[in-house]
Amino acid sequence: MFRSAIFALAILALTPLSAFAAEKIVPQSPAEVRLSFAPVVKKVRPAVVNVYASRIETRPQNPLFDDPIFRHFFGDQGGGSARVAQSLGSGVIVDRSGLIVTNNHVIEGMNDVKVALADHREFEAKIVLRDPRSDLAVLKIKDGGDDFPVLELGDSDAIEVGDFVLAIGNPFGVGQTVTQGIVSATARTQIGASDYGFFIQTDAAINPGNSGGALVDLEGKLIGINSEIISRSGGSMGLGFAIPVNMVKSVIAAAKGGDRMVRRPWLGASLQNVTQDIAESLGLDKPIGALVATIAEGGPAAEAGLKRGDVIVAVDGVEVDDSGGVGFRLGVKPLGGDARLGVVRGGKTIDLTLRLMAAPEKPPRDPVKIKTRSPFEGATLVNISPAVIEDMSLEGASKGVVVAEVEDGSTAAQVGVQKGDIVLAINGQKIESTRDGERATAARANYWRLVIQRGGQVIQTVIGG
Repeated sequence: MFRSAIFALAILALTPLSAFAAEKIVPQSPAEVRLSFAPVVKKVRPAVVNVYASRIETRPQNPLFDDPIFRHFFGDQGGGSARVAQSLGSGVIVDRSGLIVTNNHVIEGMNDVKVALADHREFEAKIVLRDPRSDLAVLKIKDGGDDFPVLELGDSDAIEVGDFVLAIGNPFGVGQTVTQGIVSATARTQIGASDYGFFIQTDAAINPGNSGGALVDLEGKLIGINSEIISRSGGSMGLGFAIPVNMVKSVIAAAKGGDRMVRRPWLGASLQNVTQDIAESLGLDKPIGALVATIAEGGPAAEAGLKRGDVIVAVDGVEVDDSGGVGFRLGVKPLGGDARLGVVRGGKTIDLTLRLMAAPEKPPRDPVKIKTRSPFEGATLVNISPAVIEDMSLEGASKGVVVAEVEDGSTAAQVGVQKGDIVLAINGQKIESTRDGERATAARANYWRLVIQRGGQVIQTVIGG
């Protein structure tokens, strides 16, 4: 019997380990993670793409080259030239028709976009929607059919700190790469990557080129779009941030509905974070929530009965830590219907009903592109309305017109006019509409006295004509 036992052990020792390996399946529990992430990756990677974006920039020609005598002696070198600006990132296919979600900063300012799938197929893509406020954009594959692999959308509210996650993208342009980590935090705010500063933080290695790629759970469901890293060296330091998929869903819905921009509920109030001093002055146990600083007349907040000095502590029963949390919770909700706000007023918690409506376009934007010789030549002006204030994050704006676009290489760009500048006066004339701006720049002037509001500060300057 002893010899038989030894013989059996010898046979066991010589048997390849592969003979005992179970068939790989998607992990069903944390304990099964010890098997392999390979089944999750096989499920996910076909729907993750590389995004290549570019534009041609034309440098202005030196005026000397307009002189035929100068060109005769020196030739055409040094004249107008063009260069190609490029951007590299990742994206996620979310619809079989070829809809792809990526970061807005990956394709910002670009007009030529191509995507490469995991199976090495390459396609041209068009930009169907940009949403700078969330730093998301939607692309559509051209002439590729309607049976692309898609990534199933998960629920970012269901994840918890400590959950395993995988990040998939194209870091540094080396090709599709998978990294693994855990969820470090679920509601990071004040990161600065978008107006909706509400992110999933992970220690999965994320590097340049991962932007727009997928953050997935162990069921292979999309829970976030990788967006930003914090790094001293330019490489991963375990501080990666992803836009929660519940925000992504609203952008996808807008794109599928044929919209060119995302319309979100308007609060009609400005908020500020609750500090320790504010909490003590209001009798709060701890400094959480968002303090109502101002109320827009006739807006949803006023209609709901919200007052200055109220502190919003919950939206539809979900606690919020700060103003970023309020913005996110309202930003993921569709228009129409109501939201329930938990508000602390006078030491008591009350519930208010907020109507979910879009900010009004009153007055209409009436865009005007300035074409006459002036500091604003090449700039597009629009009227200020609640919708424009929301879209462009113009906190405190009430008068003047806003610069919506600045053409590359234009006079406006050269003198330093920026998108988001609020034009209050030109040569002593108050600017209250885009037509005022058009008239004020129509005549040539020896100099231009400008009053502009930028970042909450009023700037007065003089520019030569």
